[in-house]
Amino acid sequence: MFQGFTPESIEFLWNIRFNNERSWFEAHKQQYIDLIQKPLRELGVQVQQEVARRHPKRQFNLHVSRIYRDARRLHGKGPYKDHMWLVLHLPSQDTNGRNAPAFYFEIAPEYYSIGMGFYSATPLTMAKLRARIDRDPKPMETLARRLNRQKAFVLEGEQYHRPKGQKGALLNPWYNRKSIAISWDRVCEGSLYEPGLVREIADGVDFLMPFFDYFSSLDADPEPKNG
Repeated sequence: MFQGFTPESIEFLWNIRFNNERSWFEAHKQQYIDLIQKPLRELGVQVQQEVARRHPKRQFNLHVSRIYRDARRLHGKGPYKDHMWLVLHLPSQDTNGRNAPAFYFEIAPEYYSIGMGFYSATPLTMAKLRARIDRDPKPMETLARRLNRQKAFVLEGEQYHRPKGQKGALLNPWYNRKSIAISWDRVCEGSLYEPGLVREIADGVDFLMPFFDYFSSLDADPEPKNG
């Protein structure tokens, strides 16, 4: 059962950031297992179960990150990640996960985060979003207002240097992004160290579900003639 992370968990992530080499990690591998790997897996399993209880007609697969970086993509970085995450995604995303939205929890030395979004949306996906807004802006307006009415979650994602269009103050932040995520970040304290983090993440999934449904359905839209 997930009991919460600990201050020692955060200390380990700081240490791996500043001691990112094999000899240090091998000497502290049991700490990684006890402080990060085990509680993160327990958290993911319980969140998956709680989301399934609240949304019994849906199925989400769980993916928990590994601490080892892809050796092909180190680009001068150390071999280990100093932040870890878990993801809930549709089964279909096992093949196209980078171009489909997912729910996530992330823990890093200086913050933890709950959110939903694309890992890396393709230009085609974002073109489909703009085309859908052009055809029928009201559903996106409803979602934008839903986000604006609360203070916890914020819209994120790189914006185009040259806007793709002008849709007014409400929709412009959505219309002119290369990719989209909705998340909140908090400093490492409070519920991070408590079993209630499971409920907190599940509550976030509840709030974000309408956004997830909207963006998940983009894949079925026709390809726009003009992206």
